[in-house]
Parts: sequence; structure tokens; C-alpha cells
Amino acid sequence: MPAILYSFRRCPYAMRARYTLALLSQSVELREVVLKNKPEALLKLGGRSTVPQLIVDGKRYPESFDIMMWAINQAPASSMSLQLWPQSKVMQTKIQTWVSYNDHCFKYWLDRYKYADRHPEFTEEFYRQKGERFLKRLDVRLSRYPYLMGESMTLADVAIFPFIRQFAGVKPTWFADSNYPNLKRWLSGFVDGKGFAAIMSKYEPWQEGQPTIIFPTHLNS
Repeated sequence: MPAILYSFRRCPYAMRARYTLALLSQSVELREVVLKNKPEALLKLGGRSTVPQLIVDGKRYPESFDIMMWAINQAPASSMSLQLWPQSKVMQTKIQTWVSYNDHCFKYWLDRYKYADRHPEFTEEFYRQKGERFLKRLDVRLSRYPYLMGESMTLADVAIFPFIRQFAGVKPTWFADSNYPNLKRWLSGFVDGKGFAAIMSKYEPWQEGQPTIIFPTHLNS
């Protein structure tokens, strides 16, 4: 029985989990969720009912980065798995540090920028400028290397790009005119590729008893 992935295609956390699964050719049963009408099977798990969530032989992975690491651990020691998660402890710590900053600092300002009308304490421009601090760091980093950790894509890139995509999508014209050439090049490498289009395929909301959908379409085939 394949692992079960509850997902929502537009959620950046779910995007990075799906992208990693696809890169590593780790097949799962995909259950697309409508956040306003979550399936009973997900709710019966208890606790958090956010997505993504992975269920493997009764074990639950409720965090996207844990799902990414599950995919790494399931994959054979291939060039792709070693590239995404290098064996160097120093590199692993660096990857985790970048991802942690994205998740716990940048995401805070991203949410306020995207929903500025819900946070009238400050202006949309204020929230954008706070988020731009991360964009500037990324752009400087990417002026030296094609990817955040160097010459090759790692989990840091996969984990962060969906959130930069979301930030860019709040005001697309502003982002297009902004002075982040390296960040734009890096982001385009993900979102304009056929692999991203594949993981963003639309599926009907999952219902009990429907035919099983096996994901992914492999990005590295």
C-alpha cells in the first residue's frame, strides 16, 4: 500500500513536498484537499488537519520538511538524493538554517504582505519592505552561485522557492520591476520548468471510494 499524501496544490508547503517526492521518484497516493471542506479521513487523524500530511504504514508526517526528509531517506543513495541532502553535516546545517529563516521569519512578513487588509496596523509597503530583507539576502547569495548552496540544487532551494513565488505573486508588476535579477533568474528556473507544471496539475478533491491517484510525474525522467 503506497504512502498517502494529503495535499493542496497552491499551498507552498505542499508544493515543496510534492517537488521533492517527484525529484526522487517517490510514489504516493495523492489526496487533494479543499481547505474549506476537509475530508473526514483527514479530520479523523486528530490534531492538526493542515496540509501537507503524509501517512506511511500508520506513521504520520505532519510537517512538509519531514516529508521531504522521508523522501530522502526512502530514496537510494543516488546522485539526486546526495545532491539535495549532502552528507556534509556543515551543509546540512546550512540548509536547515536557510529553511528555518524562511519558515519562521520570512513567512511572517509574507502573510502580512499578502493579506495587508487583514493587518491594518501597517501598510502593504511596510510589510513588503520587511519581506524584502530576505529577498536581498537571497539575491546576493545567488549572485555568487546558481543555487543557494552552490553549483547544485539542494533542499534549501526546493523548500524556499514556493514562498518566493507567492511573494512575487502579490504584486507581479512590482516584482517584475524590482532589482533582484539573480533571484528572478533562480525563481524562473523553477516555475517556468515543465517539472513545476507537472506537480501543479489539477486534481478533483479527494473523496472516499474514488480511484487511487498515484503521484508524481517524475521531474528527473
